[in-house]
This record gives sequence, C-alpha cells and structure tokens, in this order.
Amino acid sequence: MISLAMINLLAQSSISATRPTFFIVIVVSLLLAGGVAWLIAAVLGFARARAFGPSARWFSYAAVCLIIYHLHFVLFGIVTYLSATQNGGDAGMALEIGSFFNLFIVFGAICSIMGFIRLTSPR
Repeated sequence: MISLAMINLLAQSSISATRPTFFIVIVVSLLLAGGVAWLIAAVLGFARARAFGPSARWFSYAAVCLIIYHLHFVLFGIVTYLSATQNGGDAGMALEIGSFFNLFIVFGAICSIMGFIRLTSPR
C-alpha cells in the first residue's frame, strides 16, 4: 500500500539525487548477469522439457518472461535517459513504458504457478 509520503514524493515536480560512482557498473553488470542466467535457464528448460514433462516447459516460459523483463528494464532506462536529456526533462514517454514495468514479472509468476500445478510425482 502506498503511504502518504510516497504519494507526496511522486507528486513533486522535480527530484534530484547524486548518483554514486559505481552505480552504472553495478546496474549493467547485474542486468547482464541476470539476462544471461535466465537465457541459460530458458534454453536448458526447453531442452529438458521432453524428459521432464510439461511442468519444465512452463518453468521455461517463466524464464523467457524474465528475459523480456530484463530487456524491458533496459528499454526503460534508455528511454528515461533520452527523455531527460533531449526533451528538456519531460519524462512522459518514460512513464508510459515504465507503467508496464512489472508486467512480465506477473506473466513469469503465472507461468511458474502453472509449472507447479503441472508438476506430477517423480518418474
């Protein structure tokens, strides 16, 4: 639930912060590591789905959703940067893209739930 302080923070017209020197390195490293790890999980899941049944396929779909989530995060960052530097600080396009920020997390959770539902006893 959003608190009154959070609503007040979001309602402000300009927010400034000092970026730590290591921020870009950490964010890019974690995005790359997460994207590569979920790509490996998706490839292994689809390769092993025939041996382990439909539940493995659903978990692979969840991994693909999280790959798309990482790509969406990168797109959101690029659009936010471009809108802040080129449009005089207008973040309208960034907010349009950012409003669907957790969509693929929800899709991945639904796919994981389906994977657990389809999970049967070991063979």
